[in-house]
Amino acid sequence: MKNYEIIDHTADIGIRVGGGNLAELFSNAAMAMFDIIAEVGSSTRQITNSPISTSVKLKADSLEELFINWLNELLSLSAIKGLIFFDFKIKKIQENFLESEAVGQNIENYRVNTEIKAATYHQLKIEKTTSGWQAEVIFDV
Repeated sequence: MKNYEIIDHTADIGIRVGGGNLAELFSNAAMAMFDIIAEVGSSTRQITNSPISTSVKLKADSLEELFINWLNELLSLSAIKGLIFFDFKIKKIQENFLESEAVGQNIENYRVNTEIKAATYHQLKIEKTTSGWQAEVIFDV
């Protein structure tokens, strides 16, 4: 079951994502982003490559900046390392600091559907709700 929904936007792609806490919110947003980017290719039912873990540590001046930096850092690492990330272990998170591990597979194991250039601040919303956290973010495609 997906923890996000696609929201209409004229030229780009937006998502609304939730999580019980900040760690889940950040992890679910990253999973949603990579769901949009790629899916496991039909010819790669048996993935032979071992998962590759990448450490991510970020500091920011605000929760909004941390959220956007997190998603954009993952996009950058994905492009540099040729990986599609599928698992995110948030080890420590505060409103201005994040320490995590992103786990990915070689991009050759996936069918790329959409190229996301960046997560943007345009119409960004992050809010605490009665059930946890919710965010809306627009991706530049």
